[in-house]
Amino acid sequence: MPGPAPEGLPAPDDGSLPAQVRDGAERRRLGVYVHVPFCRVRCGYCDFTTYTADELGPQAAASRRGYPGGVSAELDLAVRVLDGAGLPRRAVSTVFLGGGTPTLLPAADLAGVLGSVRDRFGLAAGAEVTTEANPDSVDAGYLAALAGAGFTRVSFGVQSAVPHVLATLDRTHDPARVPEVVAAARAAGLQVSVDLIYGTPGESLADWRRSLEAAVALEPDHVSAYALVVEQGTRLAVQVRRGELAAPDDDDLADKYELADELLGAAGLGWYEVSNWARTPAAACRHNLGYWRGDDWWGVGPGAHSHVGGVRWWNVRHPAAWAAAVEAGRSPAQGREVLGPDERAVEDVLLRSRLAEGLPLDRVPAGARDAVDGLAADGLLDDAAARAGRVVPTLRGRLLSDVVARALTG
Repeated sequence: MPGPAPEGLPAPDDGSLPAQVRDGAERRRLGVYVHVPFCRVRCGYCDFTTYTADELGPQAAASRRGYPGGVSAELDLAVRVLDGAGLPRRAVSTVFLGGGTPTLLPAADLAGVLGSVRDRFGLAAGAEVTTEANPDSVDAGYLAALAGAGFTRVSFGVQSAVPHVLATLDRTHDPARVPEVVAAARAAGLQVSVDLIYGTPGESLADWRRSLEAAVALEPDHVSAYALVVEQGTRLAVQVRRGELAAPDDDDLADKYELADELLGAAGLGWYEVSNWARTPAAACRHNLGYWRGDDWWGVGPGAHSHVGGVRWWNVRHPAAWAAAVEAGRSPAQGREVLGPDERAVEDVLLRSRLAEGLPLDRVPAGARDAVDGLAADGLLDDAAARAGRVVPTLRGRLLSDVVARALTG
C-alpha cells in the first residue's frame, strides 16, 4: 500500500489560495500532472499512490470507470481556484500522465483526460503531452490513438533489460517486447523516453551495462536513470531487513551512475538533470523542468501534489475519498504548506543546482556564496562556470549532489 502522506497545514475545502501566488505569476508556466493510481501488480520497491484491483476490492471497476469524470471535476475546481486567486489565464504548457500505469485505462479515456485539460485551459502552442506506459500495456493501435488525441511523448518503464533484475523488482514485462513498442511509438510520431533503475539487489555492473546498451540500441530521445531507493513500508524493505536481499551499496551506485553517464554520453545523450539525459535540448522533459525551475502545476488525482506560487498541497490518497470530494465540488487536498521568501529561495537553489544549466551565483544565499570556491576546488562545481558567476555541478558534484546542496544553502 502507499506510504504515509506528508504532514502539513489544513487545506481549505474550497481550495482557495493566498494573495502571494499572484507575485510573478506572469513569468511562470502552468503544467498539469494527472495521477492515474491503478496498477496490475504492485512492485516490491514501490511506495507510490497506486492500487491493484485486489487492493481496491469491489470498488476497483467502478474506480476505473469513474476516473475520467473525477479528473474533469477536479479540473473544474482548478479553474475556480486559479481564477479566484486573481491569476492570469494561462494556456497549459505541459501535461504529464503518471502513475501507477495510465495505460491500463482505455486509450479513449486518456484522450478524454487530455480533452478535459484542453477544454478548460487550452494548450499552448507546441505543448508537451506525455504519458507513462509499461511495455506490456500498449500496442501499435493504442499508441496511434494517443498520438491522434494529441499526445507527443511516451515514457516507457523499462527499468532493466535483465530478466533476473526485473524479477527482483516484480516487473512483469518481457524485455524482448520493448523494441517492438518503441518502434510502434515512433511509427505513431511519438517521442520516446526510457526509464531505468540501477542498484537492484543482485544486479552486477555487467547487468547494468547490458541494460544501458539495450536502452541505447533503442535510440531513444530521452533516458531517465534512477538509483533504487529502499522505501520503508515496501516489500523490498522487509526483504532487506530480513537479510533476504542486500541493501543498495553507495559505491556500487556511484560506479553504475558513472557508467550510465559514459555510455549515454557516447550515444549522443547529454545530461541536463542529475538523473536525466536527452538527445537534444528540445527532447528534455519540459514538464519535469517545470518542477526544477519552480513553475506552477496542478496535480489531479489521488495522492497528486500541486504547486502554485510557493503554495504546495497534496491530495487524499484513496481513489474513493478523492472521487467523493471532487464530485461534491470540494478540494481533495489533505494538507498543504505555504513557503515564505527565504524558504522559496533555498528550494530554488536545491532544485536548480541539479541542472546542467545551473543557476546564477546571485541566487545562492549570501551566507553560502563563499562555499562556491571551495566546492569548485574540490571538483564538485565546474570551475570555469563558477568564475563566470554560474553554479554548475561536475560529474563528481552530481554524485555528491546532497553535499553540494547543503553547502549552497548554508
